[in-house]
Amino acid sequence: MRKKNWSMLLILGWIPQFMMSQNTNISTENWLSSPGIIGTFVLIAIVMVVAVIILLVKLNGYIDTLKRKQHNKNKMAFDDEIIAMDKGEIDFILEKRKAALTYKLSGDELGGENEAEDEKGLIHRIDNKPNNAFFDEKKKTTLSIETPEALKKIVIYYIGAAAFWLVLGTFIGQYLGMKFLWPEMDHQSWLSFGRLRPVHTNMVFWGWSSLAMIGLGYFVIARTSNTVIHSPKLAWTGWFLINATITLGSLSLMAGINNGGGEYREYIWPIMLLFAIALIITFFNFYKTVAKRKISEIYISNWFILAALIWTIVLAIIGYLPFYQDGLGETVIQGYYMHQGVGMWFMTFTLGLVYYYLPSSLNKPIYSYSLGVLAFWTQMLFYTMIGTHHFVFSPLPWWLQTVAIVFSAGMAIPVIAGTTNFFMTMRGSWSHISKSYVLPFFLVGTIFYFVGSMQGSLQAFRFTNYVWHFTDFNVAHSHMTMYGIIAFFLWASIYAILPKITGKEPPQVLVGAHFWLAFIGLFAYMVSLMAGGTYKGLSWIEGNAFIESVILMRPYWVWRAIGGSLMFISHLVFVYNFYYMVKNYRKVETEVKLKEVEKITV
Repeated sequence: MRKKNWSMLLILGWIPQFMMSQNTNISTENWLSSPGIIGTFVLIAIVMVVAVIILLVKLNGYIDTLKRKQHNKNKMAFDDEIIAMDKGEIDFILEKRKAALTYKLSGDELGGENEAEDEKGLIHRIDNKPNNAFFDEKKKTTLSIETPEALKKIVIYYIGAAAFWLVLGTFIGQYLGMKFLWPEMDHQSWLSFGRLRPVHTNMVFWGWSSLAMIGLGYFVIARTSNTVIHSPKLAWTGWFLINATITLGSLSLMAGINNGGGEYREYIWPIMLLFAIALIITFFNFYKTVAKRKISEIYISNWFILAALIWTIVLAIIGYLPFYQDGLGETVIQGYYMHQGVGMWFMTFTLGLVYYYLPSSLNKPIYSYSLGVLAFWTQMLFYTMIGTHHFVFSPLPWWLQTVAIVFSAGMAIPVIAGTTNFFMTMRGSWSHISKSYVLPFFLVGTIFYFVGSMQGSLQAFRFTNYVWHFTDFNVAHSHMTMYGIIAFFLWASIYAILPKITGKEPPQVLVGAHFWLAFIGLFAYMVSLMAGGTYKGLSWIEGNAFIESVILMRPYWVWRAIGGSLMFISHLVFVYNFYYMVKNYRKVETEVKLKEVEKITV
């Protein structure tokens, strides 16, 4: 008994020593055979395959359109031929047509106790388990009549402000991308890379993504609760506070007034306080709306949206508390803040939007409520502890780094659960790809949700972290997630709902231009920086001079600029599409009582 106790004490004493010991003797001779490297290649290949499939489907739809036009042309030619016939020939053709029209089925050809036969060749396909959902892409919905004017304006103005910050923020990002190739472009301090880079990131984070999410969220909260928004005035207050935050924050950063080197928390605390107040107001508004819902259940979307707001309010407070901002404590908080911002604000909120807008755009329910609940709780569990994987091989405790890596691997559970739920919801509706670009936006967002999240887990492993971290590869990964997942999901949701509440649909050719420019631009952007970042990391490991890694990155930065240019052009197309959808949109005119007008039905 004593021996067992001593053995247990030795094991417990040895584990901390093992976890805290650091071994940085990592060989890069066979770096291509690393599981993390191979896994990343496989994930990128998945994106390429999906792109080819979407392109082939779109081309097939275009060919079908050409065939229909040719068929109509042949029909017109046949009509002309009939006009040129004599009376006897026409009578013969009409008699044959009359005989065909009078033919009737007896009713038991494909049923009854007899064996099924198809003597006339009428059957094209037999399916014992039909799963195809029926929907009419061009059908005008009456949803606009059921949506209060106040809610319409909230959604439109939030998305409109988001679109403005998207164009301005990515224009700055494009300018910064050009600076990698022509660093002598300017000599103004307020245009320097160190000042403009946080302007770009914060503008697209808090301006574009956050405003678009909240605007779309207001519609989801009201719609799924079968009630009206608790307070439109609070919604407008939040809108003004967030826009004031972005404006003041951008001006202060360009003036050199910042919060230090903490990524995504460069705004000084008085300015960021405005954003925190806006979040608190928004959470209160959402919570009160859900609390007075007309149905007993709380839809899964509201779980994600309310949780995202709660976590981000806590995150903003912790990220700016002064007694956390010293020494290694600041490093830990930085990892926590940075990853929680991406995962518990943007990702969690956006997933909540997808759980509503994806099934509603396909006119079918979400595949599995249980999978949604599993994804929700595992997201809450694993995402909270992964921030430290950005500081592997740092002076932070080895056990803390190990915990971050383990929890990063655990993120496979919510990612696979969510991806499966979305794909199974799309099942049977793939023909929708050839009819509209809403499903392709959702499809690409789902693919990147799986690929980007899994690639992040692979990058957390010590070897891949050793090669890729602090290189341009991280920039590629962040765009794969924040752009490939968040932006594509937001665009999908916007194109799914705006035509229904305004009664105006944008030209599909322009929506297609937006989709392909954004997708091809992102792919060129991320692949070039992934390749260049890999060579840069290997160059550092070999001990080469830093300037050599800068020189070898030049051709990859050229492709970065090309990809970024395509992405920026796509944003201009998106802004035009948004303007087209909201300009002089159809307003509700009804003689029903006010409280009946403001009633929303699910």
